[in-house]
Amino acid sequence: ATKSAFPNQDEWELTPTTTIREVFDEVQASNVDFGVAPFENSTHGTVSFTLDCLADRLATYPNITICGEAYLDVHHFLLGRRKSPLLSNIDDEKSAKATPLTSLSHVKRVYSHPQAFGQTAKFFATYLKGVETIEVSSTSKAAELAAADATGSSAAVAGEVAGEMVGLDVLARCIEDREDNTTRFFVLRRRPCSSRSDDGVEQEFSLPEGLPWTTDRAESLLASEAASSSSARSGSPVSATSGSGNGDDATAEKADAYKGLYKSMVSFTVPHHTPGALADVLGCFKRRGLNLTSINSLPSLIAPFQYLFFVEFEGSRWDDPEGRVSGLVGDVEWVEGVAERWRWLGSWLNQRRR
Repeated sequence: ATKSAFPNQDEWELTPTTTIREVFDEVQASNVDFGVAPFENSTHGTVSFTLDCLADRLATYPNITICGEAYLDVHHFLLGRRKSPLLSNIDDEKSAKATPLTSLSHVKRVYSHPQAFGQTAKFFATYLKGVETIEVSSTSKAAELAAADATGSSAAVAGEVAGEMVGLDVLARCIEDREDNTTRFFVLRRRPCSSRSDDGVEQEFSLPEGLPWTTDRAESLLASEAASSSSARSGSPVSATSGSGNGDDATAEKADAYKGLYKSMVSFTVPHHTPGALADVLGCFKRRGLNLTSINSLPSLIAPFQYLFFVEFEGSRWDDPEGRVSGLVGDVEWVEGVAERWRWLGSWLNQRRR
C-alpha cells in the first residue's frame, strides 16, 4: 500500500513499523513526512486500531490529519511447515486457491492479525476447525512466530512475501473469503503549526506533486474529464435556449465535475440525553447537499456508553467551489449547537470516484 501511494521509490525512504500506533507516533513526532495505515477492509470492516488513533481520546495526536488514500487487493496465505507431500488432487500448486495444498493435520495453532482472521473465516471453518488462533500485531509478526516454532505445529495467515522472508512453506493460497477482498489505507501527515492565518482560519498546507493522491492528480482528472465532455458535445446541436454564456450553467457543470472527487472526515460527540441529537447533526450535512459515505463510532470515554462519531462524506475543505463544506464548518448551529467536541480529520482525493 505504501509503495502504491509513493510509487517513486528513489525519492522516498520507507520506514517500517511494528504497529499502527507507531505509525501515528512517528508522524506526530515529525520523524517522518507521511504515514500509511489501514483504515477498513471490504470484508471485515473498519480497522479498530486505526479508528482508535484517529479518535485521539487522550490527545496524543492533535496534529495528525488525513491527506490521501490508497486501495490494495489483499490475498492471504496459510504459511507453515509441510509435513507431507502435495495432495494428489493438486495439479498446479500456483493456481490452487482456498484449498489446502497439503495435509493440515499437524497444525495446532495459527498466528495472525485480527483483520486477517476475520477475512478468512470460511477457510478456518472448513479446514482448521478447533485449531487455536492467536491474534498478534501484524501478519509479518505472525510469520515470524510460526517460523520460530521448531516443532512445525504453528502456522500463520500472512502474505506470501512474509513467508518467503522467514522460510515458511505455502500450505494454502488465497484463503480470503471473497475474491474482491480489498483494504483501504489512509495517508497521514502532521498538520503544520502555522496552518492558521492571521484571522484564525485554518489554511490548506502544501503537498508534494506527482503522487496518485495529491492535488495535481485532481487537476489532471478534471482536465481529462473536461476534454472528454467537450469532445462528446462537439458533434451535438446546441439548444437555442441553452445560452452558452449562462453563469448558472457553468456553476452547475463545475459542481457536477467535482461530484465525488474528494472525501473528508470529521469526528464529534453529541449530547446523548437530547432526543434526535445525532439526527440533527446529520441534518446539517443533508441541508448542504453533502453525501455521507460512512459512519463509525467508538466509546467517547467521557461517560460510559456515550460515543464519539466519525462521519466521512464527499467534498473538500480546500477545493470547495459551491462552499458546501466551508458552510458546514462555519455553521454556528454545527459548531456551537448540535455537534460537540468536533474535530476536522482531513480532506483527500477519492481514489474510487464513481
